[in-house]
Amino acid sequence: MSPPRPLGPRTFTRRTLLAVSAAGLAVVATGCTSSPPVDERNAVTSEQADELAAQVAVQETLVRAYQLAFDADPALAAVIDDLAGQAREQLDRLRAAAPGSTPTAPAPPDTPPPGQGQDWLRAQVAVAATSHATAALDQSGARAALLGSVAAGLRGHEARLA
Repeated sequence: MSPPRPLGPRTFTRRTLLAVSAAGLAVVATGCTSSPPVDERNAVTSEQADELAAQVAVQETLVRAYQLAFDADPALAAVIDDLAGQAREQLDRLRAAAPGSTPTAPAPPDTPPPGQGQDWLRAQVAVAATSHATAALDQSGARAALLGSVAAGLRGHEARLA
């Protein structure tokens, strides 16, 4: 028979400390990483819908700017026609993300001087990229990713036009 344990405070072993620490860490990690339900994260506010519709208009303006630049500098079209195609594809993706929106795309603020289409177009691309990147900050989920992706793609256009 083993001797009876003394009555009194128990000793705190390393094993007990590790078990309590692991349990506490698991509770903290669960609390820090919990996220709202999927429906809540993907819910679109009216402000977000309006901003996305505005970005469709920004992209429509950019697609029009490509055409104006090609009209002013026909040689440019042969060199960067693929960029115009990408801008149109981006517009299609934005339109699909903002169904039912009917934005009014303003014409670019000016037209390129003859033979100067590339520099003018680069400035138009920079404006659109900045607009999309800024708008992405107020969106969530797939809409934010789409705007960020379009903005990054346009930064690539800008670099190629430099």
